[in-house]
Amino acid sequence: MTETVKKDSMLKRFASYYKPYMGLFIADLFFASIEGAVGLAFPSIIRYLINDIFVMPEKSLIIPILIKTAVLMFFLYVVEAISLYFVTSYGHIMGARIEADMRHDLFSHMEKLSFSFFDTTSTGKMVSRLITDLNDITELAHHGPENLFISAFKLLGSFIILATIHVPLTLILIFFTAIMMLVTFGYRVKMQNVFMDNRRKIADVNAIVQDSLSGIRTVQSFSSEDIELEKFHHGNQAFYHSKKEMYFVMGRYHTLNRFMQGMLYLTTLVAGGLFVVYGSLNPADVIAYVLYINMFLDPIRTLIMFNEQFQQGMTGFKRMIQILDTEPDIADRPDALEAGTLEGRIVFEDVTFAYEDEKVLDRLSFTVEAGRTIALVGPSGVGKTTICSLIPRFYDVTEGRVLIDGKDVRDFTLDSLRENIAVVQQDVYLFNSSIRDNIAYGNWEANLEEIKEAARRANIDEFIESLPDGYETMVGERGVRFSGGERQRISIARAFLRNPPILILDEATSSLDNISERLIQAALDELSRDRTTLVIAHRLSTIRNADEILVLSEDGIAERGTHTELLERGGEYAYLYKSQFEV
Repeated sequence: MTETVKKDSMLKRFASYYKPYMGLFIADLFFASIEGAVGLAFPSIIRYLINDIFVMPEKSLIIPILIKTAVLMFFLYVVEAISLYFVTSYGHIMGARIEADMRHDLFSHMEKLSFSFFDTTSTGKMVSRLITDLNDITELAHHGPENLFISAFKLLGSFIILATIHVPLTLILIFFTAIMMLVTFGYRVKMQNVFMDNRRKIADVNAIVQDSLSGIRTVQSFSSEDIELEKFHHGNQAFYHSKKEMYFVMGRYHTLNRFMQGMLYLTTLVAGGLFVVYGSLNPADVIAYVLYINMFLDPIRTLIMFNEQFQQGMTGFKRMIQILDTEPDIADRPDALEAGTLEGRIVFEDVTFAYEDEKVLDRLSFTVEAGRTIALVGPSGVGKTTICSLIPRFYDVTEGRVLIDGKDVRDFTLDSLRENIAVVQQDVYLFNSSIRDNIAYGNWEANLEEIKEAARRANIDEFIESLPDGYETMVGERGVRFSGGERQRISIARAFLRNPPILILDEATSSLDNISERLIQAALDELSRDRTTLVIAHRLSTIRNADEILVLSEDGIAERGTHTELLERGGEYAYLYKSQFEV
């Protein structure tokens, strides 16, 4: 019962995508029914000519009737051609629109999912769901309702006409058809399983390719091409075997159906011949009957193909629904408020945070006054990045509260909270677009002069202007055309343009040469002026001017104070500092 409810619910959700295109959908069904009706008319016309016209004793009367019939058939062929053009073109366009809408909804939802989702989900698999899984949606969205409607129309029409020709022969036809339909839909579960497995395997291949090509510089620098090729080979072979199994199932499915259709023709011819011998059916009616059997079998063939198409399309849609039904861990509360422009006073109040049952922070408390710079130092794994991730709600606390200006960050809307925060990370991500667009990411409403001012403050303006295309220079995928220092300064320019009251610097100078570090440190000093700033740093020389330094350990805050105070204390910070600078 539950499985049926889920299936019905999924079909309703699929059908909801037709609402914006209901006019086009109805027109598609109308023209498809016209095409089907015209097809049903032709065997009747041939039967009429054979039974009533060609047997007329006065041959002079045949030619006028034949001409009129030819004109009628020509008109019907024109109508059929127009209907076929509409169904083939506009019907597929409707399907493509529905596919585009589904892909938009899926990508839009992916953008809202929390960091915790992407921590455990491959980007390549997400790309596979966006592209590969929805490829068959166009055909299903177009042909699905149309095939069901037209097949039912043709089956009913053919059955009525066949029954008027000869009832006993029609009953034999129905008996064999029922057996064929039972066999067809008996394969439904097998096909659904092999199609779902096929989707998973191609998603694995996409993930391997995306991972390997994204790290191609690391792969080649370690001469690990053979290792990556081996990984790809395993994934590719798994996909091949899955697809081979799919084709075996499809082969058995189509072969059995084609054989049963042949048996249906054979039975009809033998039974029809016997009825002719015993005088209950004339030869002309047998010819018309055979023609109508083809009309009768055509929708059955369509339904058989539709079963395969339905399983492929709904498998992709089901995988899409799995993502759409994944709720973000981080979302606005129903009564969330707009943050406006915050002053930037941050308070951690007995904050505990656990990631997948592993406790990272335990009852941590400290305060950062508005406009002050606080540095977080300590060994890896003590929660420095986690602390900074809790402020813009990339993750939510397990217990306790994070307050800004006296309000729990969960009481603000996500957008308005994050508009008050800029993050400059060690691993800068630049999009494969122009330098101008990458800086404008901080504020899409900024004009070129404001973008240039931000670049000047980040000490990158002269470099950009020296490029042949200036601010319109394409940065390449992940900014590979620029050095680490240049990418970092573009990222800082992005933060200047955002002009937030709260700034988070996550090891922003840890992997740079001395010259780049001095340029960037000057830019960061300018950027952090009069802002609440949290700095994560392994290079302790960069935080000597911080208003306060928190030294973190696995047990929480081990020490706190200014650079001078902590050195005089001779504790953990002094040990770390001397370890870095002793000769």
